[in-house]
Amino acid sequence: MKTACVIGSGFGGLALAIRLQSAGVQTTLIESRDKPGGRAYVWEDEGFTFDAGPTVITDPSCLEELWELSGRKLSDYVELLPVTPFYRLLWEDGSVFDYSNDDAELFRQIGEFNPADVAGYKKFLEFSEGVFREGYQKLGHEAFLDFRSMLKAAPSLMKYEAFRSVHAIVARHIKDERLRQAFSFHSLLVGGNPFKTSSVYALIHALEKKWGVWFPRGGTHALVRGMVKLFEDLGGTFKCGSGVEQITATGARVTGVRTKDGWSGSFDTVASNADVVHTYRDLLSGHPRGPAMSKSMQRRSFSPSLFVTYFGLKRECPEVKHHTILFGHRYKELLGEIYAGGTLAEDFSLYLHHPTATDPAMAPPGCSAFYVLSPVPHQGKLDIDWQAEAPKYADSILDALERRILPGLRNDLVTMRTFTPQDFSTELNAHLGSAFSLEPVLWQSAYFRTHNRDDVLSNLYFVGAGTHPGAGIPGVVGSAKATAKLMIGEGERVAA
Repeated sequence: MKTACVIGSGFGGLALAIRLQSAGVQTTLIESRDKPGGRAYVWEDEGFTFDAGPTVITDPSCLEELWELSGRKLSDYVELLPVTPFYRLLWEDGSVFDYSNDDAELFRQIGEFNPADVAGYKKFLEFSEGVFREGYQKLGHEAFLDFRSMLKAAPSLMKYEAFRSVHAIVARHIKDERLRQAFSFHSLLVGGNPFKTSSVYALIHALEKKWGVWFPRGGTHALVRGMVKLFEDLGGTFKCGSGVEQITATGARVTGVRTKDGWSGSFDTVASNADVVHTYRDLLSGHPRGPAMSKSMQRRSFSPSLFVTYFGLKRECPEVKHHTILFGHRYKELLGEIYAGGTLAEDFSLYLHHPTATDPAMAPPGCSAFYVLSPVPHQGKLDIDWQAEAPKYADSILDALERRILPGLRNDLVTMRTFTPQDFSTELNAHLGSAFSLEPVLWQSAYFRTHNRDDVLSNLYFVGAGTHPGAGIPGVVGSAKATAKLMIGEGERVAA
């Protein structure tokens, strides 16, 4: 039987491990933290459950497929609950927009902002659906290992003007500035500046329209636990609590891994769901390929980081929707400062996650759980002492929430904690504290992104946000499908 090791149990690593084990490859999944999930970690405090990372599930079918590989059902492991509206969008002038899958209601709201934009939105949706078919359904789970594969995809990418930005496409069809923000912010969910990110990422809108927005009962980590259980039910081995310290390699092949607690194992293939720079710089430091690729990777452009505040209130908040976007008085200018770095802006736009709106059991009876995140420059753009800055920055965010959506927040505060760019760096080994790995711009997409299989070490593979197709749950699960195809083929060559 062929053997494989997957380093890291984020959504990408879990999906890859399940695919390999389902295909008969004896797979060991190794996680350095005390719980699985990577960025999809979980904390419990004072009876509150706080998902640490991703909270938006937009393609249940890509998850269902993981169970179907072995004749099982996702619904036997995890219950997905629909989220309505998908998002509530708030502006400082008092404007409110509930973005949902109810077309009649959506058109009515767009018409209230600007009647002419109803027709414009329909044209944008048509564009989004086209790029969704080409960019997600056809190419989202195919590896780009050579430039020829990129050339084959080029006509489709050119047809949908991949060289233009998401915002440029939205602005072509929609004139109201608030609606332009409403239909371009989605690229921020995968670390991309709407003014720089390729128009290919407009597909996120069609993806949400097709499958909706969902939340697992018990939180995102309930889905993580369900995936771990599936993997173990299939016969996979999960090692948690001691991370990989070294990927061993000889010549043009990796031979196995060694963990920090002294355990070592030999494997036919190894895949890393860890940060791509960390993998090359640290885990492959003993092989010439590691330092060479690390140096090359560090010249790339990386996504911003996030400042996240988790808090619980001793009151229910039925007026606050599950997902709320609070736009500040600046949009393009603020994003420019975040991506260029150099300063920590005094104003901000915020994403507020309120899981108890969908699943009240995420908090004690009569209480509410939240997290709020603010995009901030990564440490390569803004190297400050976050331990000193965090309390002040969190206070300013709580001030904004009290003023705009949660009056009296501090009076009902039960628990609070923060997660800073420094934490992304130290706890997740994220290069520069980037929250989404490589920035999703055209010159770092598909063939130009980290390849799903290393070009020199022929049995070393990558999965997750840093490789094709990119960040977000559908993206990293798609990367697992692309990488699994390559690894299963590798196993067949080893068998021969």
